Amino acid sequence: MTFDWSAIPGMMPALLAGLRVTVLATVVVMAIALVVALPIALARMSRHALLRVPATIYVQVLRGTPVLLQLFYLYYVLPFAGIKLSPWTAGIIGMSAAYSAYLSEIYRAGIEAIDRGQTEAALSLGMSRVQVMRIVVLPQAFRIVIPPIGNMFIGLFKDTSLLSILTIRELMFEGQLLAATTFRHITIFTVIAVLYLAVCWPSASIIDRLEKRLKATPHDAGPTGSTGSPRRWPFTFGPSGEATA
Repeated sequence: MTFDWSAIPGMMPALLAGLRVTVLATVVVMAIALVVALPIALARMSRHALLRVPATIYVQVLRGTPVLLQLFYLYYVLPFAGIKLSPWTAGIIGMSAAYSAYLSEIYRAGIEAIDRGQTEAALSLGMSRVQVMRIVVLPQAFRIVIPPIGNMFIGLFKDTSLLSILTIRELMFEGQLLAATTFRHITIFTVIAVLYLAVCWPSASIIDRLEKRLKATPHDAGPTGSTGSPRRWPFTFGPSGEATA
């Protein structure tokens, strides 16, 4: 069995359709996970056990079990308990839950990387803890976590191949169908690898450039910045003394 160039045009419509499904699943899952991860991260940092303990259990369970197992459980095990989910629903819930756990730890690391002195200074100026988190901490934390989130996005794009076990017709599933009917395994899976690289390689390059740009910004160089000038806070004070963005 050899690589068959002449077979590529005939298989591309099905593979490109699968690629579109893969991209769609990646965007939807990442959007949900990014939103869900932030309150989980904040709950993990809470001083209240009623928030911290459930969030910790959520993260540890999802990080400590394979995503493949979680998808199997949602789609194949829950029906025995009377809960039947469609392939797309099970896939989106499973992948979003798993990635929200990982992203919550990225958020938490970014938040904890901010100098605590800034929080104490803002509190001494009369700001509430919610204002401190929203105006002072989170804007800086998001700058820190952008590169690792970008890497997670690439990882998620590849991990959507797990959705094939739920019969979702993403790129790998389409490839398996073609291979089962044409027996051109070398050609099909080589083309699939090229399609994955065509998305992941440029994405990785963009993330690398973004990371270098963020590292070159004086704001991330410490309390005084890389040039020795004082760090600019992400808010100013109005005539009444109230902090405003």
